[in-house]
Amino acid sequence: MRLLLIRHGQTPANVIGSLDTTIPGPGLTELGYEQAAAVPGALAGERIDAIYASVQVRSQLTAEPLVRERGLPLQVRPGIREISSGHLEGNTDVESQEFYLSTMVAWVEGDFAREIPGGESAADVFARYNEVIGEAYEAGQSSIAMVSHGAVIRTWAGYHAHNLGAQFVARTPLHNTGIVVVEGSPEHGWSAVSYMGEAVGGLALDDGTNAGPASRTQ
Repeated sequence: MRLLLIRHGQTPANVIGSLDTTIPGPGLTELGYEQAAAVPGALAGERIDAIYASVQVRSQLTAEPLVRERGLPLQVRPGIREISSGHLEGNTDVESQEFYLSTMVAWVEGDFAREIPGGESAADVFARYNEVIGEAYEAGQSSIAMVSHGAVIRTWAGYHAHNLGAQFVARTPLHNTGIVVVEGSPEHGWSAVSYMGEAVGGLALDDGTNAGPASRTQ
């Protein structure tokens, strides 16, 4: 199974550096629409059996050009929404941003006790994201595009892909409409193929903190 994990285009919250994980959340900026329009070209060589987007409107707006180009229905799922920022919602200060990021990294390391105050747990985030992937897998969809969000894509891929890991997640941002390609299956695990157009083999040196979810207890 091939997963094309696509971050949404730029939003007004991105411009000001605000933690915005509300539903339905903000739309796209003018640049965000331009970024979304470029997604079909970036995926021109990819087979796509289905297109998913989260319940947050920015992901659906980003998916629209791809939906039109491929002639596939857009399947909206709450499970691939952004990780809730809880009591940090709306904050723009560096400390809040760093705490949010460090929580992501802790989850990738397997520290599921770490939580964002007023937010959701790592177990809940992974369960809801995996539910959508499992749905596609059970439907026999071998290559799917999932328009989702920066933090949840980095965290899910960092934890589940055996060749990424916490250090990679910590040092490697995912830009608007950046694409992470992952291959594998729910039964046999996952491997990252590329990250924002670059082969992962040249980017991610496993730091030893990610032995794959099959070797850890959630």
